[in-house]
Amino acid sequence: MSEGIVTRITGTLSLLVFFFMEGYSQDALVPPVRLMFYNVENLFDTFNDSIADDDEFLPGGLRRWTYRRYSAKVQSVYKTIVAAGEWEPPALIALCEVENRKVLEDLVYGTGISRYDYGIIHEDSPDPRGIDVCLIYRKDKMKVIENRYLIPHCMKSGEFLTRSVLYAECLVEEDTVYLLVNHWPSRRGGVLAGEELRKTIAEMVKNTVDSISLRSGIMSKIIIMGDFNCTPDDNVAALLTGRYASGIKMVNISASALPGNGTYRYQGTWEMIDQVIISESLIDKNARFSIFQPDFLLRYDGKYPGPAPFSTFSGYRYKGGFSDHLPVLLDLSLR
Repeated sequence: MSEGIVTRITGTLSLLVFFFMEGYSQDALVPPVRLMFYNVENLFDTFNDSIADDDEFLPGGLRRWTYRRYSAKVQSVYKTIVAAGEWEPPALIALCEVENRKVLEDLVYGTGISRYDYGIIHEDSPDPRGIDVCLIYRKDKMKVIENRYLIPHCMKSGEFLTRSVLYAECLVEEDTVYLLVNHWPSRRGGVLAGEELRKTIAEMVKNTVDSISLRSGIMSKIIIMGDFNCTPDDNVAALLTGRYASGIKMVNISASALPGNGTYRYQGTWEMIDQVIISESLIDKNARFSIFQPDFLLRYDGKYPGPAPFSTFSGYRYKGGFSDHLPVLLDLSLR
């Protein structure tokens, strides 16, 4: 083949590559930023905490919580995180039902995710059982500018006996993202159990969103996520959606999950109680919500037909599974 023909072919290929690249946006060539929320179902260590009611999770407690079982639990959370990341672990992972900072350190520094240099944000909550809301984040993917834990101003010290709300302001790909992580009181004892307290927390979260919007504009990128212990159509959860007083609009993206899907199964019925609510500006960032439900996180229910989350316990009976909740994922194309 002559040198002239080779030159023409090379030039043609270069043009084809150029037009191919021009036909795709840069965002399409860059993987999205993945955020994860996971209720890990009682991630307790085996040591007694004198100021928390953790006796059932001691080696001599009702659950016979041994170091071997604890280590298996930590490895289970690690396996879930790695699998949820597909190519690599998520940039940010919000967790609830975590006993203390030590169990986070065992996860971050004592498993295979240690190579990803996760930072830890944790604070002991007022919850009597000592379970907390926290997050870990990849320092190579994002920077946490500010964080604090919120409790309602209207409640006196000692009255608020549940999980505080974690607020974090993060810098992700040169975008500021505001995050509010929740674990609302349970509905044990009936739907109305804890209703007023959930409403008080929802109003606090809503006021915080309004404050962010008034300070940073209605295009602020805000994410509310967590275990709300109620479904998206619940009256209290609905307080966090729609147009706010500041003008910002919040959308419950998890409400788009297909009927029959959910993150928690109660008496054979799936419920979407682990949710993600985002500001309207993030819809333009190709926000995509999903429930992470690989086969290894599921087991067929012996009492009700169909699969259920493969939990660590069923009542007080040890099953050796992962969690009674499924994780949820949010992918954002911030670049």
